[in-house]
Amino acid sequence: MLPRFEFGDEVRIIRNVRNDGTYPGVPIGTLLIRRGSTGFVMNVGTFLQDQLIYTVNILEQNKIVGFREEELISIDDVWIPSKFESREKVRSKITLTVRGEVRVTPGMEGEILKVFRDESDGVQYHVIFHDQVLQVPEASLEATRVYNDEEAKDVAAH
Repeated sequence: MLPRFEFGDEVRIIRNVRNDGTYPGVPIGTLLIRRGSTGFVMNVGTFLQDQLIYTVNILEQNKIVGFREEELISIDDVWIPSKFESREKVRSKITLTVRGEVRVTPGMEGEILKVFRDESDGVQYHVIFHDQVLQVPEASLEATRVYNDEEAKDVAAH
């Protein structure tokens, strides 16, 4: 298990990160770092002997936070922001069909399984609606939850 990043590397955080109880002085569930933020690797460690954890200094927010490797990309990698991330609940804004058969009606809720940022026609998602997974363009989805003011600004910006 070799680390992808080393001390001093600049990285971008690609998922919103909330306090899971390991960040002191902040209530569990509070948004700590927004996707798209950047920082510098300070340390590389392990968790349960099979996960690399990178300690990253987010200078613009004056925070030091631990990240899993899949939550980071190199600052030199292409970054395409998305409105939603994996595990977020969404609602279809339109009727979705497969070969003419209606599979999802407007307002039906689903959950993001995977984000595809490199599609030629924009960001798309694998969304599970009940027992079926569909690939859906970002413009066809809306959030199901109410955001606080700070989170709403982040969603609107992306």
